[in-house]
Amino acid sequence: LPLLCSSIMVAERETRRQRRRREVVQADDADAGDGVAHDAKRIRVDDDGDHGKGEAPASNGGVDEAVGAERPELDGTERAELDDDEEYKVVADRARVPESCPYLDTINRRLLDFDFEKLCSVSLSTHNVYGCLVCGKYFQGRGPSSHAYTHALHQNHHVFINLSTAKFYCLPDGYEVHDPSLEDIQFNLFPRTTPEQLHVLDANPRFSQVLDGVDYLPGVIGLNNIKHTDWLNAILQALMRVRPLRDYFVVAENYASCKSQLVQRFGELVRKFWNPRLFRSHVSPHELLQAISSASRKQFRIGTLADPIKFLTWFLNTVHRELAELSPDRKSSIITDIFQGDVEVVTSGIPNPPPPKTIPFLYLSLDLPPVPLFKDRESDREVIPQVPLFILLQKFDGSTIHNLPNGEMRKHTIRRLPRYLILHFKRFTRNNFFMEKNTTIVNFPVTNLEMKDYYSPKGAADMDVSTRYNLVASVCHEPEQTVTGDTAAATANMKESSGRYLAHIWSCSNRQWYDIQDLHVQETMPQLVALSESYIQIWERNDS
Repeated sequence: LPLLCSSIMVAERETRRQRRRREVVQADDADAGDGVAHDAKRIRVDDDGDHGKGEAPASNGGVDEAVGAERPELDGTERAELDDDEEYKVVADRARVPESCPYLDTINRRLLDFDFEKLCSVSLSTHNVYGCLVCGKYFQGRGPSSHAYTHALHQNHHVFINLSTAKFYCLPDGYEVHDPSLEDIQFNLFPRTTPEQLHVLDANPRFSQVLDGVDYLPGVIGLNNIKHTDWLNAILQALMRVRPLRDYFVVAENYASCKSQLVQRFGELVRKFWNPRLFRSHVSPHELLQAISSASRKQFRIGTLADPIKFLTWFLNTVHRELAELSPDRKSSIITDIFQGDVEVVTSGIPNPPPPKTIPFLYLSLDLPPVPLFKDRESDREVIPQVPLFILLQKFDGSTIHNLPNGEMRKHTIRRLPRYLILHFKRFTRNNFFMEKNTTIVNFPVTNLEMKDYYSPKGAADMDVSTRYNLVASVCHEPEQTVTGDTAAATANMKESSGRYLAHIWSCSNRQWYDIQDLHVQETMPQLVALSESYIQIWERNDS
């Protein structure tokens, strides 16, 4: 079968050469009476669609000899590159590219999905990949020996886009297509935001519409659960609420010089997330997951459950290290500017205790009280344990003692408050058999969380910093089914994998809370947000 296909392509190539030879001969005969000599030219069509011309030397053989000239001898590497995406064509001087492509009406935008990894569906190569705009599949190259060329001949699919340059081509003819109606496809492949649009991103609660007529609000869209990736989707939804982080990554020029695939793929996802011209009302983090799997050495990958707080810690630290290479001091980045604070730790209870030291942090971990083991005898029903957030924050008031197993006693005080405060509630503890969950409900205000009782400024510059925070995102863990029994402890004996992660997010543009679980997006009330089993929270400092 490969030999047969190769023979067919060779025969087709020879047929095209003979047809072009006849056209040139006819043109030369027609112009011979006027004394006009049409010298054949060899045109090299490269990947960008530019034409480099080189005149054939004059000879006694006339046009036929020039047309029949063989290609120069190439070594194996050069010939492979030539067959992959280049073709020498011999045409007359008057040959022109068609003004419009006759196959534009065959484009099916409903089948286009640029969220997945850009690799050929046949060779699995990521080099020089084109997307078929008729069926949405990816193929390598556009030369006569390429998979895209063969697909165009066999399936009669003629319009392709280069997934690296966003240029359009018509195959098998090989000419570049220029048409303003294709601009929306380029925009979905490479979304972009201007500085003017960035300033009004939160002030414009304007809904957009996808191809199937569904309305969506840019920035409030679902994420595809590829396979057990709800932990990733919940964290990404929460990070999209951090406006300085979004404003940085939505402009690709801010990190264009960064070579990290993790940074580039995350930036692409942020731009797609806030794209007002989506073809679908959701996006897929597939390319970002591939970069995460590679950068973490498969610690976080598709099909494997992971702890959201472990992933968030790894992700923020890794992105910080990559972006710090762009800063002059190689120590700061947009991550530290947004999330980093300082906490002072005072140790006592041991001989020769160390002096107080200040430790930077990206998030604060809070311990939940133990779950009660028995029912309430008076009401004869199970009691759902609850604790105010202010009780948990007393850990950082500077006077509460935290005892460690080695006998140390520590006191914590927040010395510098970050712009965005991340709180982590320790719900999961591992015993000898499984991961045990603490189902205690944390009561917290959705707005105006006061942190002044746990904050001790370390300098005069920090005295005027606001200590009030508003909740913008909450990552929750919900069980798949309710466990009933004689003790409340039975509810706590649930594995981490028996539930699902979702995110409650606050939309600034229309001032509405949303409950998002993978592809499902629905409005919710702030009262329900406060009653959920929150696992990770992101608070925005109220500087206004």
